[in-house]
Amino acid sequence: MNLVSILHERARSHPDQIAISDRVGGEDRSITFGELSHRVAAGARFLAGHGLQPGDTVLLFHPVRIELYEVLLSLFHAGMTAMLIDPSAGAEFIGHCCRRRAPDAYFGSRLAHLLRLRIRALRGVGRCFHPAGWMPFSTPWSLSREAGKPVPCNPGTPALITFTSGSTGAPKAAVRTHQFLHAQYEALSRSLHLVEGERDLVTLPVFVLANLAAGVTSVIADTDLRVPGQADADAIRSQCHRLGPARCTASPAFFERLLKHPDGPPPFTSLYTGGAPVFPDLLDRLLRALPGAGVHAIYGSTEAEPISEFETTELSEGDRIRVTNGEGLPAGRPVDAIDLIILPDQFGQPLGPFAEEDFRALALPPGKVGEIVVAGEHVLPGYLDGVGDQETKIMVGDRVWHRTGDAGSLDPDGRLWLHGRCAARLPGGFYPLAIEAALRDLPGHPRTALVAHRGITVVVEGQTVPREISDSIRSRFGSTPVRIVCLPEIPMDRRHNAKVDYPALRRQLDKTGL
Repeated sequence: MNLVSILHERARSHPDQIAISDRVGGEDRSITFGELSHRVAAGARFLAGHGLQPGDTVLLFHPVRIELYEVLLSLFHAGMTAMLIDPSAGAEFIGHCCRRRAPDAYFGSRLAHLLRLRIRALRGVGRCFHPAGWMPFSTPWSLSREAGKPVPCNPGTPALITFTSGSTGAPKAAVRTHQFLHAQYEALSRSLHLVEGERDLVTLPVFVLANLAAGVTSVIADTDLRVPGQADADAIRSQCHRLGPARCTASPAFFERLLKHPDGPPPFTSLYTGGAPVFPDLLDRLLRALPGAGVHAIYGSTEAEPISEFETTELSEGDRIRVTNGEGLPAGRPVDAIDLIILPDQFGQPLGPFAEEDFRALALPPGKVGEIVVAGEHVLPGYLDGVGDQETKIMVGDRVWHRTGDAGSLDPDGRLWLHGRCAARLPGGFYPLAIEAALRDLPGHPRTALVAHRGITVVVEGQTVPREISDSIRSRFGSTPVRIVCLPEIPMDRRHNAKVDYPALRRQLDKTGL
């Protein structure tokens, strides 16, 4: 099998349909499935002509544009492995990743090639490529006049390597095989209700691959995707007016930004959001802004995407009361392609191996909070060289289960509720996310964060904390002592701008002496 064969099949059936649209230098651009298929096959031959072979690893540093997917799919076609690292992670992190898996070649934008001067691990890469023009010690990307068939791959052939920080900060390398990516596409296709021929405005790069496989046109949002919380709503509205996407798949921070525009979000008929906590009040505001639209929340992770999903209309008044009472954040029912159980929270302690019967006996009953553990064809069975497996994988018989590190519970109807990160558990058994979700109901709806810092500390975003807000916060904790402090801004994660960056928050509290 070779994952890219799906693209070529789409190209044969709908060669003139737009595959990807983007906007560069003030100009809209697009490429059809037929054009992309040809360029991918010719690009694969170009790589082979420069001495690269199936199994080689190529590091990609390029903005999310048509060219990125052309090169990425060319690598898949050639049986090579693409390696992606977030450039904002810093030189030390990038260097560590490249020492973990030394790339055989490098493809990057002109700006990205400057990293080769800063990072020692990149200087020894023998073959370097760039999109076009002249650059020292690098070859411009070009298409071979010949285009061959996809290189046959085993189901376990690595296709994509990405890196994520572990609990110690050391990079963990997620290796996605051709079989894994195909299984992920199948699961996402059902959860995102992908329909061939539709147009989808996207800010999350991984979903472009699923769209390509499903025959959906991806419109890459005209904004800096590195900071979705600062999206240019005017540019997005203008782009949607020109290109008419009916769907949008994006992070919560992106939708928050669109809602702040005086004219609201573009007239989407379907919205899908995830990658960070999705609070009911955001879903309700989206539904009010776009009456009749399907507004969906997706829960997943790098290692398992998707895990669960739901549509806003499925939330009852009772569900909203549960959120207000601090009983968790709704995440919907687990998708059909995944097995999910809740284990007692033993974060930081290796578990297993187990016999199937013994493992199932550990599962907590509905209503009890513990760690969310999943298994399935689209669940990552392990990391590169096993680094990170001991604390995140459980061997049950001959099957691997993944520990998400998220605390959650199942209700009597089998729906999943999120409570926060297991590592962030506080004295008294409190989990930050469940309390933060409840505090969204505070007067004025200020952003809050719950953190272990000199006891239990609730951080409120703003200059002051009114008495009615502090009283409401303390009432959530009963007799448990709690500190309440305010900061002008609560630090959020770099990737989605929608999850509290707890380590950065602790550093900020230390720095300010709070």
